[in-house]
Amino acid sequence: MSALTATYAGLFYFATVVLLFGLIYKISVYARTPAPLKIVTTPAPVTRQGVVWRMLKEVTVFESLFKSNKWIWLFGWMFHIALALVLFRHLRYFTEPVWTVVALAQPFGKYAAWAMLAGLLGLLGRRIVVDRVRYISAPSDYLMLLLLLGIGASGAAMKFTDTYHTDIVALKSFFMAMMGRAEFGALPNDIMLLIHLALVAVLMIIFPMSKLLHAPGVFFSPTRNQVDNPREKRHVDGWTADDSATSKPV
Repeated sequence: MSALTATYAGLFYFATVVLLFGLIYKISVYARTPAPLKIVTTPAPVTRQGVVWRMLKEVTVFESLFKSNKWIWLFGWMFHIALALVLFRHLRYFTEPVWTVVALAQPFGKYAAWAMLAGLLGLLGRRIVVDRVRYISAPSDYLMLLLLLGIGASGAAMKFTDTYHTDIVALKSFFMAMMGRAEFGALPNDIMLLIHLALVAVLMIIFPMSKLLHAPGVFFSPTRNQVDNPREKRHVDGWTADDSATSKPV
């Protein structure tokens, strides 16, 4: 195994461990955080089935963002849907034989890269152009967007330009070997591929500790996942549960 292959294999093993344990830790923190008050955002569903429907709309079409700001919704939804297609397309590097549904999604995932870049540029432009958004933007907000842009641009460069094409067979062998399903070969030393992989590894490492973690966090938001029934059922959680356990009838 070459030094380059060993370095990137070690980097991705480390990034995978950080990503998995970081996500497990953060999600466990979200799950253990009490919500002692009924703070559901109205109008809200009054049944659990309604909450499920509300969450489904929230994570698929970003309903609350659509009602709040159409431009942010457009760029944000475009980016997230395109990213999902691109990630789904990348499953071909981790499956053998490639699943039929993944093979069918290849053309859509290929051109979704442009939609992903357009969405990111729109979100970045909003932080630069809109005064009130620029005022509340931290350096990490820009760095996250630039990191994602770098990943998307380097990936598109390999796919759509002859100059930066890489050996995808060798690349797939690399990831299959990392999963113990093949022998390690030489990772292609194409500069654009190495940049792309390094940026992806950086994203995996910082994801659990960045604002990008809003993806699983939305499922634990009490303003979204609570039932609007404060008159029908007493809300007991956190310190209200403690009061309920220790209080004595008058």
